[in-house]
Amino acid sequence: MATRLPDAEFETRLTLVRGRLADADADAAVWFDATSIEYLTGFHHVQTERPVVLAVTQDRVKITVPRLEVERVSETPTIDAVHRYFDYPGGDPTETAVEMLRGLGAERVAADADGAPGVMGFRGPSLSDVLDVETQNWVGRMRWEKSDAEIDCIRESAKWANLGHRHLADYTEVGAHPATVSQRASMEASRTMLDTLGDRYAVRVRGDGPVTAGYVSGRETTLPHGHTPNERLSEGDAIITGATANVDGYYSELERTMFVGDPSPEDAHYFEVMLEAQTIAIDSLGPGVEIAYVDDAVTEYFEEQGVADLAQHHVGHNIGLDGHEPPYIDGGWTDHVAADYADASEGDERMAPGHVYTAEPGIYTEEAGYRHSDTVAVTENGTETLTYYPRDLESNVIR
Repeated sequence: MATRLPDAEFETRLTLVRGRLADADADAAVWFDATSIEYLTGFHHVQTERPVVLAVTQDRVKITVPRLEVERVSETPTIDAVHRYFDYPGGDPTETAVEMLRGLGAERVAADADGAPGVMGFRGPSLSDVLDVETQNWVGRMRWEKSDAEIDCIRESAKWANLGHRHLADYTEVGAHPATVSQRASMEASRTMLDTLGDRYAVRVRGDGPVTAGYVSGRETTLPHGHTPNERLSEGDAIITGATANVDGYYSELERTMFVGDPSPEDAHYFEVMLEAQTIAIDSLGPGVEIAYVDDAVTEYFEEQGVADLAQHHVGHNIGLDGHEPPYIDGGWTDHVAADYADASEGDERMAPGHVYTAEPGIYTEEAGYRHSDTVAVTENGTETLTYYPRDLESNVIR
């Protein structure tokens, strides 16, 4: 049972970026992105109008934070020194970060962006206004291949997502409200997870449960990103579920198309077409497989079935610290790598051991949507499907 990453994972990651830094024409590497900072150091924070700036050299790891993050970041063993400003706009985040970098002897930096992102109203100067900056996406690329420890966390997430999904099915009935069913399922699964893991649970949430489970219903299912409607369930409703769990910041994805009562013949037909498409996707995954091929295989099947016009998105995406991460299972992925990844290397258009994908081809009529999603890890010899709620029609009818 894996509930948190070992500390050695962060040292390995820092060693890897130092190797990239050694090959770059830069004195320090810099990150503004909250997820990248968490990935490299284990320090997690909510990205707001108050920038956090991480600097890594061959022998130091320093960070600039607002005053309100000082106590928490000081507990992070991977970080050597903390620089602080009071707040924004009462302090100057960029000036403080530049002072930190110059204290490291850094005049040329390799950064993930030319300044902090403009979220929640932040408007600051570019880093290149005062330093020589080249941009890099080292962490983004490193996250494509998960380590065994990361996959263990995603596997553990899948286990608790399955429990949340079981509760969804148990609490769903005609007349129930999707919002309250979702809240109840999430709460019950979270309670069980916390009671089971105790102090082994790694806190990565603010006011949200460790397990999140819910669904959309009725006509909202016709939208791939439908919202929970203010409408109680009726006999014959289609619902599209979603369940995940946060295990030391890592997520899985489990989705099912279900029916409240017996599905209509049309529902059953589209369900089976969707299910076969997902089976094709899952069976197509594997080490060395061209990523675009999987999406193309599903598209070809949809065309054969005469439903290609009902598809609205690609087959899936990588998953880990974020719900959506590259590579994306998309017919355009090969061209995208060639055009948009300046540091792309041979093989980046193909799946590799450590990639963890969602397989979620969907079709959407004017009446309902049909989509399953499972989380699948690519291994040295094939794949491992980490989510395991039943996929067949009978198991997804709520009577």
